[in-house]
Amino acid sequence: MLDTPIASIKNLRVEFQTKDGPVVGVEDISFDINAGETVCIVGESGSGKSVASLSLMRLVEFGGGEIAGGTLLFDRKQGAKMDLAKGNQSMMRSVRGNEIGMIFQEPMTALNPVFTVGRQLTEGLKLHKGLSQTQADARALELLKQVRIPEAERRLKQYPHELSGGMRQRVVIAMALACEPRLLIADEPTTALDVTIQAEILALINRLKSETGTAVMFITHDMAVVAQLADRVVVMYRGNKVEEGPVEEIFTNPQHDYTKALLAAVPKLGEMRGKALPEPMKLLGQEQNDIAPIQGTDEVLLSVKNLTTRFDVKGGLLRRTVAQVHAVEDVSFDLCRGQTLSLVGESGCGKSSAGRSILRLVEPRSGEILLDGTDILALEGEALRDARQDMQMIFQDPFASLNPQMQLMDQVAEPLLNFGNRSKSEITDRVEMLFERVHLPRSFLRRYPHELSGGQRQRVAIARALALNPKLIIADEAVSALDVSVQAQVLNLMMELQADLGLSFLFISHDMAVVERVSHRVGVMYLGRIVEIGSRQQVFENPQHPYTQALMKAVPIADPTNRKSERDLNFKPIPSPIHKTGYVPEPSVYGEVDPGHLVLTTDSGY
Repeated sequence: MLDTPIASIKNLRVEFQTKDGPVVGVEDISFDINAGETVCIVGESGSGKSVASLSLMRLVEFGGGEIAGGTLLFDRKQGAKMDLAKGNQSMMRSVRGNEIGMIFQEPMTALNPVFTVGRQLTEGLKLHKGLSQTQADARALELLKQVRIPEAERRLKQYPHELSGGMRQRVVIAMALACEPRLLIADEPTTALDVTIQAEILALINRLKSETGTAVMFITHDMAVVAQLADRVVVMYRGNKVEEGPVEEIFTNPQHDYTKALLAAVPKLGEMRGKALPEPMKLLGQEQNDIAPIQGTDEVLLSVKNLTTRFDVKGGLLRRTVAQVHAVEDVSFDLCRGQTLSLVGESGCGKSSAGRSILRLVEPRSGEILLDGTDILALEGEALRDARQDMQMIFQDPFASLNPQMQLMDQVAEPLLNFGNRSKSEITDRVEMLFERVHLPRSFLRRYPHELSGGQRQRVAIARALALNPKLIIADEAVSALDVSVQAQVLNLMMELQADLGLSFLFISHDMAVVERVSHRVGVMYLGRIVEIGSRQQVFENPQHPYTQALMKAVPIADPTNRKSERDLNFKPIPSPIHKTGYVPEPSVYGEVDPGHLVLTTDSGY
C-alpha cells in the first residue's frame, strides 16, 4: 500500500442555503484516502457522510450545497495534484466517471429509465476511453459478468425497470467500475442488496482494490459491512468527525460515546445462540423495558397450504402470454398467534410475493389461506374488505406508503374512518394513543411525512397498521432502510407491541442477523419455494439445505478479525424463475430432520 494519498479532504465545510438562512451539512472534517486502501465513513442519516462524498465529486452544488471552506486535493493519473474545490465544471467532467467513480445508493434514480442498460454502460467508455461501439459493447458485457448478473447478454438490451433492485444496483456498480477509476466512492451501495449479493459485491470491491490499487471511500451505516471491508474507519456525527482509526481499534476499543452506541445497536449473527425465544436488543443509554423473552402461543392463526402465485409474461404482436414468472411455488407454513415467522431469501425468491398473496394484494393461482379459520381466498368484495381489518402490512419504504399531502393525524385516522362508526373524539383519542404506543410525541400529529426522519416515518406506518387492532401484521423489509440504532429501536418496538398485544408477525427480510433476533420460526425461500423451515434455533444452528448453508456463510459479521474471503462464497448463478406456459413444476416434498424442522427433498434448482 502506498503512502501517497489519492485524495485528501482538509477542513471541509459545506453549507446549504435555505429560507431560514444557511444550514451546515458538514462543519469541519479532514481525512486522507491512500491508494489500495478502503476508508469507511460511518454515521447515521444526516451526519454528513453523503455530503462529504458529493463534495469530492463536486455534485453537492447541483443539490443546492456550496463548498464554504477547505481543500479537496486529488492525485490525478498524470501525477499532478489538484484542488477539486477550485476546479471548473468542464475539468470536473473529465474527472467524474473516469478518474473518480461513484456508486449511488438509490439505483433507480442513478439510472436513466429511457435508455437500455447497455447504452448507459457504453456511454462513459466511449466518452472517456474512446472505445468503438463494438469494443464498448464487449467491455459492457464483461462488466456485467464481473458483477455476476445472470443472462448478461439479455440484460444489456433491457431497461432499468425490467430489473430487480439488486440487479439495478449491480448495474450501477458496473458503471462506476467501467473506466477503472483511481478512486471509487461507494455511497451505501449494498443497503438494498441481499446477503449473498452483498457478500459478492464486497468481495468484488476488495479484489479490484488489491488488483488495481484503486482507493475506496465507502459510506455506510452497516457496521458488519465496515468490519468486512475497511482498513480505516472515520465516524461522523452531526457534520463532524468524532473518531478515526484502524478498523480493529474502532471495534475493539471505541473511544467516543457515539461510536460505542453505534456498535451496541448492531445485531450480531450468533448472539441468540442457545436461546429459544426472541429477545429485544439492549441499547446503550436507554432504560430497558424489561420485556421477557416472547413466548407466543401454540394456537395456529395463519395457515397457508400449497400457495402458488404466477405472473404472466406477454410478448409478440398480439401481446399473448408466452411465459410465466413462477414467483411463489407450492408454499405451505403455519404461523401461531403471538409469534413471528420470518421468510428469508434473496431478491426475486418470492418472499414479498408470498406476503402480498396472503393479503390478496396480488391474486394467487391456487392454494389455501386460512386466517383464524376464515378462508381468505373464498372471500370477495365487502367480505374481503372486512377481513382486511385483521391483517395489515408495513411496507419497506414508509415515504412511498405515506401520502405526502396529508397530515400524519389524518393518515393514521384513515383506517378508523373507513371501518366502523366512531365519533371524532374517539378517533382522536385512538390516534393519540397509537402515537404514544410507537413512542412519537403528540406534536407530530400535525406534521407531514417530509418533516420526519426515516425511522419516525416507519413508526407512523406501524401506528397506522395497528389502528384496527389486527391479528396479523406482514412486515415487508420494514427495517432494511433504517440506520442501525433506529433499526434497533423499531425492532424493540415491534417486539414490545407483540408482547403487549399478542400480535403475530410475518417478517420478510434479507437481514439474517435481524431475523435471528426477532423470529420464533424461519422459512428460507429460493426460487419461489420454501427450501427449509423450522424453529429459529433449528434453521440457524443446524442448517441442512445447501442454499441455507450458503446464505449463513455469506452473512457479514461485525468483527474485523472474522472476514469472509472470496473463496468462501461459492454461489451458483440463480436460475431464471420464468418458464414457458404449460410448464408443470414438481410438487414440494419435504423430509423431517427433527420435529418441526423440514427440508425440501425435491430438486430446488440449487
